[in-house]
Amino acid sequence: MSTRWDELIPEPLHDAVRAAFAGAYGARAVECLGPVTGGASGAVALRMRVEGRDHLLRVEARRSPMRNPHQYACMTIAAEAGVAPPVHYIDADNGVAVMDFIETVPLPTFPGGPAALGAALGQLTARLQGGPPFPVLGDWRAIVGRLLAMLEGRCAPGLLARHRETYEQLYATLPWDSACHVASHNDPNARNVLYDGTRLWLVDWETAYRNDPRVDVAIMADNFAQTPGLADELMRAWLGRLASPEERHHIEQVRRLTRLYYAGLLIALAGAGAEPLEDLTPPTPEEFGARLARGELSEKDPATLVMIGKMCLAGLLEPLP
Repeated sequence: MSTRWDELIPEPLHDAVRAAFAGAYGARAVECLGPVTGGASGAVALRMRVEGRDHLLRVEARRSPMRNPHQYACMTIAAEAGVAPPVHYIDADNGVAVMDFIETVPLPTFPGGPAALGAALGQLTARLQGGPPFPVLGDWRAIVGRLLAMLEGRCAPGLLARHRETYEQLYATLPWDSACHVASHNDPNARNVLYDGTRLWLVDWETAYRNDPRVDVAIMADNFAQTPGLADELMRAWLGRLASPEERHHIEQVRRLTRLYYAGLLIALAGAGAEPLEDLTPPTPEEFGARLARGELSEKDPATLVMIGKMCLAGLLEPLP
């Protein structure tokens, strides 16, 4: 059943959406099939149908002054590299884009299981990083540091002292050369990896910019390759060879920084709250997964976001292998 797109998108953006339809489809009739849920960006995503083909209309309904200004340039580069779904129209000024709609198949059904999925992700990352570099936004390590400062403002004094010490040690010891930075998604978590039954795609490019090539691999390792063997397969596919001990060590360092990065994002997304956090004790992954499976937790609930943030902060302090 069709849905009225103009009832789902703020009125000030209606002209921009009509221009998108004209630019992408000409005079062809456009049918709105309804909203697409699952993203965390706050953008409105609608499934559109034109002459039997489904596309995704994405509209930034609320534009923060802190938003990444390069996301549409990055999306275009990624689509041209075959990493993001094909793009049919972009209006970066108004935050409107039309792209192919990906009919997804659950990632756990990927043929060959977790090892094959990790290898495919490594190859996808190598394809993106081997293409044109993305625009520069800033030093990702400094962005992580600002998130840590925000967390320190949310927590009781001294509660993050070990986290601050660990961050500063990683900042000082991790080799970092901006001349070697590449196109980077910077958020390739399980929500942003789609499987269509044949191949993988990366979506949601709000945080994309030029970055150290290890950041995407570290995030993928935490999301898809928790065991050392699976992480080795991911890195082998990414590098085209077996990773050296030094390379594996550096990936582990970056993994800790990505955990701090996500802790900051998740706890910020949960809201400021009236009282400072006094206790950072996280649930075990097994306990958290069981509660999620029983329906006791919702990933959109602020308390759940804080819980995941605490798990990320605990992961920052894990000893390096």
